[in-house]
Amino acid sequence: MFDDDDATDIHPLFYGAPKTTEFKKLRKRIVQNVREAVEQYGMVEPGARWLVCLSGGKDSYTLLAILYELKWRGLLPVDLLACNLDQGQPGFPATVLPEFLQRMGVPHRIEYQDTYSIVVDKVPQGRTYCALCSRLRRGNLYRIAREEGCSAVVLGHHRDDILETFFMNLFHGGRLATMPPKLVNEEGDLFLYRPLAHVAEADCEKFARAMQYPIIPCDLCGSQDGLQRQQVKQILDGWEKNSPGRRQVMFRALTNIRPSHMLDPKIFDFLGLQRDLSEKTPNDIPDLR
Repeated sequence: MFDDDDATDIHPLFYGAPKTTEFKKLRKRIVQNVREAVEQYGMVEPGARWLVCLSGGKDSYTLLAILYELKWRGLLPVDLLACNLDQGQPGFPATVLPEFLQRMGVPHRIEYQDTYSIVVDKVPQGRTYCALCSRLRRGNLYRIAREEGCSAVVLGHHRDDILETFFMNLFHGGRLATMPPKLVNEEGDLFLYRPLAHVAEADCEKFARAMQYPIIPCDLCGSQDGLQRQQVKQILDGWEKNSPGRRQVMFRALTNIRPSHMLDPKIFDFLGLQRDLSEKTPNDIPDLR
């Protein structure tokens, strides 16, 4: 199915897709990764409506296109509504996304909320904007999802985002935690999905640039030097350079957790752990030599 040349341009989002074998393999890999995450984490409720958050970055463009491909193939029985939250950042090209989405025939909503002024006013000089910016953005997206009758807010965080968040929590937060592929908001009325959870950042970049999507950089946090995430990213880049494939090995570890081999008594009953005192024959005892 994926190699059907007649199905190359299945949606306006794929018009002009490269015909090269390399791009077809890339596209197939991303589709398979997203499908795997959607199925593994139980994201699909038939008849549901998803609010697909579009920032204008490479990741959100990739997310939108691949979700439409899965929908076209009958593998994603949900309605999709693209949404961009214009946060009032100076110089933000406000017309790029509306024009793109209209040209692609994608149902969408553009919402303007000047959270930029709030962030700049509230965050002390020299501190990063990310935490407050994210909270304000998330609150607005939840509101929009409710107004639009959506059951889920869908974000474009990929595998590398998840790994970086894990190490940020490890190095700076003193906890083992990261961005889950699926969760319920605090109010309990909306899901939050990350269908790109198994997709490498490099694949998102290659895909979005090959499709020549009009990428908009984030000048709010991207202009600040010394961010913890940037520092962690540099560490991971170094590990990957010295040992190619290291990122994927670490990501697999996040899906293969053994509570009995950690140290948290809240997730494993160490106090209730008992020895087996039944009589054993010599053949029952393993030879550990």
